[in-house]
Amino acid sequence: METWEIIKTVIYWIIILNVVGAVFTVFREKRDIAATWAWLLVLVLLPVVGFIAYAFIGRKLSHRRLDRINEQTPLQLKESLEAQKREIGMTAAPMNRLTAAVRSMILLFQNIDHAYLTQKNKVQIFNDGNQLFDQLLADIQHAKHSIHIEFYTFYNDQIGNQIREALELQAQKGLEVRVIYDSWGSMGTKRSFFDQLRRHGGEAEPFLGVGSNLRDFRLNFRDHRKIVVIDGQIGYVGGFNIGDQYLGRSAKFGYWRDTHLKIIGAGTFSLQQRFILDWNVTSKNHPLTHYRQYFPVNKMAKDGNTSMQIVSSGPESDVEQVKMGYLKLINSAKERLWIQSPYLIPDDSVLDALKVAIQSGVDVRIMIPCKPDHAFVYRASQYYARQLAEAGATIYTYDNGFLHAKTMVSDGMLSSVGSANMDFRSFKLNFEINAFMYDEQIAQQLEKLYLEDIEQSTVMTAAAFKNQSLWLRFKQTFSRLLSPIL
Repeated sequence: METWEIIKTVIYWIIILNVVGAVFTVFREKRDIAATWAWLLVLVLLPVVGFIAYAFIGRKLSHRRLDRINEQTPLQLKESLEAQKREIGMTAAPMNRLTAAVRSMILLFQNIDHAYLTQKNKVQIFNDGNQLFDQLLADIQHAKHSIHIEFYTFYNDQIGNQIREALELQAQKGLEVRVIYDSWGSMGTKRSFFDQLRRHGGEAEPFLGVGSNLRDFRLNFRDHRKIVVIDGQIGYVGGFNIGDQYLGRSAKFGYWRDTHLKIIGAGTFSLQQRFILDWNVTSKNHPLTHYRQYFPVNKMAKDGNTSMQIVSSGPESDVEQVKMGYLKLINSAKERLWIQSPYLIPDDSVLDALKVAIQSGVDVRIMIPCKPDHAFVYRASQYYARQLAEAGATIYTYDNGFLHAKTMVSDGMLSSVGSANMDFRSFKLNFEINAFMYDEQIAQQLEKLYLEDIEQSTVMTAAAFKNQSLWLRFKQTFSRLLSPIL
């Protein structure tokens, strides 16, 4: 009996200490209420496993690193950007001819992200990895001065080696070649993978200088951006990463359906600006301090038709700039709103905005993958898809492989393509970048691709969700409880 009393006492104190530890762990860092309660649930119900999960997923960036990021403001490039505005004629006059919705969105991004409106851009849309990387390799091979690349994933595989070797050749010729990669997203790619590039004079650094995942065991706060800028004149942004799976070479995923943009025009200045800011917080020993050469205004083509703003967001700010843009697009829709995202885990503000649009008679269509790449994330996505289907949205599951595109089109006029998913992680936890475009032709091209994707998709009605097994619906509901931290 005495032994049993000792065991009960030990268990009692373990529970008490676990609860105290959970409360201290969660409340010592600033979080929104949903994430706070989600972590309390995990830490209290899973005493050991929960704290391991927290070390992996829940830890935030140190204040030292956040301060480094915040110190890098767009004002560092103010002189070059002001010169761009004068050169390409970005005055207040054209805004007088814009609709109220577009003008409001432009002002929003100027105020919350210093995102300049750039006009007369040439934009090419890619939805196939083979075509994208063929074009990217060609542009790298024809570069004259500088190549700046930033990707969440840069794998040591066939396409990764092709691109690295192309960069090495250009660095050997004397071009400035710089690469930023995320050490977690590029799992398996060692720092030594870029040694030959460095020997030829190029530079490659893991984002924020964190090259070891063992030293920085953290899933959140990753550099999820995908940026390429060549000679300051050609830019790429979108959803594709560098890896064979993005060309459909993975048996697990099959065909990879994504969306990426090639930009020729002043929109590349904003991509260049973002790269330089990220490079300067990553490469402490070789920061860029002379910017003018990377913004060749006089050489910029001016015969395109697309006006756009490049918007970036990250955990160093509480503004959630890309999410604000998504909300603007949702709220501006009067007839139709078509969305593609591999992950559908909206917070309350986005979920409510979508429901308001549905109840206002807007044709809301949302396309998600038919297969998971992360089990809990996919079940949570199914939960929210079911909620929106019940509210009246049309939900599609893309059946021809894996859907990774992050697109939104409003009324066939306004659109967004970028790296940000429709989930908490992209809104709050990762560093993202999107192009918001004010061009009817581009929007209609994206709608055309959407309609083609529908031909290879299945409609998931509210009745179809209701007929799912109780066990599947339980997994969806449970995963939804963890959605603020997924």
